[in-house]
Amino acid sequence: MSESNDYLYPQKWLSKASTGDRVAYELRMRIISGLIESGTILSENKLAADFEVSRSPIREALRTLASENIIRLEKMGAVVIGLSEKEIEEIYDVRLLIETFVFERLIKMDTTNLALELSKTLEMMKVAIKYNDADEFSYQDVMFHEAIIRSIGHSYIGMIWNNLKPVMEGLILLSMRMRFIEKYDDFTRIVNNHELYIDAIRAKDRKLMIKSLHDNFDDVQGTVEDLWRSQQMLSKGVESQDD
Repeated sequence: MSESNDYLYPQKWLSKASTGDRVAYELRMRIISGLIESGTILSENKLAADFEVSRSPIREALRTLASENIIRLEKMGAVVIGLSEKEIEEIYDVRLLIETFVFERLIKMDTTNLALELSKTLEMMKVAIKYNDADEFSYQDVMFHEAIIRSIGHSYIGMIWNNLKPVMEGLILLSMRMRFIEKYDDFTRIVNNHELYIDAIRAKDRKLMIKSLHDNFDDVQGTVEDLWRSQQMLSKGVESQDD
């Protein structure tokens, strides 16, 4: 794949990814963002030409996206399904279930090292805010929650997270890019929410954990709105290029 400023997914995150994975990450972002609309038929030949790769990695990417239910493989090509608002909310429901389960396990564990790791990650998030770097903030945000989930060493919870992560990552990227443009002041609240996470984990305080979870996940409606606004901006950008 050639380097291009037109890619929505940060290319610096893909240094170790296979060609098929690189195509999948970019197509996923274009579908989640609405740049590729629901009902669009994706042609292997056209995608291979667009990404300047052979058809083999295109097939690999399409199989990956089909397993995530955002496209449907048919004889005439891959049909884009996309994500509805309800499905986005359901994805966050699963995250809430996972993190609620993990927090219950953490109460019985030594959380000293985890709290320290999360504090370091939060500092990186603050640096990203300072330098107006939405992509780096999104990356560190995902790493923050992934550290919590992986800390209990539960293989099946880890498997669910791995399946959820690619789409979740795309949603977070689009949401945070929009917030850096239009809701920059909201990052004070977001940082405070993450500090509450750390305090709850350090203190093993169940009530504080519940509050931190709700403060974070009650923001799902804002995420959906940010995604919608991101779609509108991208659509306008495409229209401008076509004029």
